[in-house]
Amino acid sequence: MKLSIIIPAFNEEDRIVRTLENTLSYLKKQQYKAEVIVISDGSTDRTKEVVENFKSKERISLKCLEYHPNRGKGYAVRYGMLRGDGDVIMFMDADYSVPIEEVERGITLLNAGYDIAIASRAVSESVIKHHQNFFRELSAKLYTFIQNLYLGIHYKDTQCGFKIYRKHVARELFSKQKLASVIFDPEILWLAKHSGFSVGEFPVEWTHVENSRIQYDNIKKSLFIFQELFRIKKLHMK
Repeated sequence: MKLSIIIPAFNEEDRIVRTLENTLSYLKKQQYKAEVIVISDGSTDRTKEVVENFKSKERISLKCLEYHPNRGKGYAVRYGMLRGDGDVIMFMDADYSVPIEEVERGITLLNAGYDIAIASRAVSESVIKHHQNFFRELSAKLYTFIQNLYLGIHYKDTQCGFKIYRKHVARELFSKQKLASVIFDPEILWLAKHSGFSVGEFPVEWTHVENSRIQYDNIKKSLFIFQELFRIKKLHMK
């Protein structure tokens, strides 16, 4: 098994169809074995049924793992990353904001010696086909500045949901993960820094998809992001 693709999903019965169609079509053209694992994070719709109605292609395994109740994106990604069998394990968002073909750029970085390859919307050559609203983009830049300063990391974009790991690296880092929220990304990258793993950023084509399952549309939810961020060091002090 060369590649494992983990897709966290919460009530994605509508958008998961396009994502799986495109992903399976791409994998069918490759010469290696791959698996796609959809993690239904406490979904209350037909996400699991929709996934199971897809037929597996030659050299491609497809399955959906579901649990209840909903635990958060970070928990779902960790659940899947620790169960992938590929030499390379990645996760991607269910809304297909990044085309699966971009995995080739990430694998190129791994072949060049990096342990982790992360998609970044903020590096040169990235193409943003549909932007988020101005306030959300400004908030993201402010958050990234504070995050990098607090954690001592230097990434331009840690929240793009398209990241690729060598198997042993994924096993080590995600087994140490504490956060179940969307702020698991900087936690993993902070752990990677302290474990001595190398991280490369690569440009992607990215499209903002409306009706995100993760909404931070009020002050309380926005403050929660920073509360989670400032928990990272404390959680790992022991």
